[in-house]
Amino acid sequence: MPGSRGRTILPGRCPRCAAPTLFHGLLRFAPSCSKCGLDFTAFNVGDGPAAFLTLIIGTLVTALAIWVQLAAQPPFWVHILLWVPLSFAAVIAGLRVSKAALLKAEYRRNAGQIRSVEDDAAP
Repeated sequence: MPGSRGRTILPGRCPRCAAPTLFHGLLRFAPSCSKCGLDFTAFNVGDGPAAFLTLIIGTLVTALAIWVQLAAQPPFWVHILLWVPLSFAAVIAGLRVSKAALLKAEYRRNAGQIRSVEDDAAP
């Protein structure tokens, strides 16, 4: 369903049961879903989206800051009050969305971490 993608990604819902149990804290995944038991540690999302989001959001914020400076010439403290919280909020929101989207994509394609026979035999 095309419409269900946003409903499960934005609030951090489990890709299996859609319970809001994906995140434990602001950006860290929970070890597993408390409703259906899906093991989130089997997926390898990592911090790949962080570099791209930082570059994209940094570029947008820099362009907006230059535009505001040229248009209104506010004092420096106005830039601090505007762009620091905006950058922080945009990166955190973007990371939550992108990490949830990557985990959901891995779940839909059944692409978890590959575990070797030695890993399963270890005590």
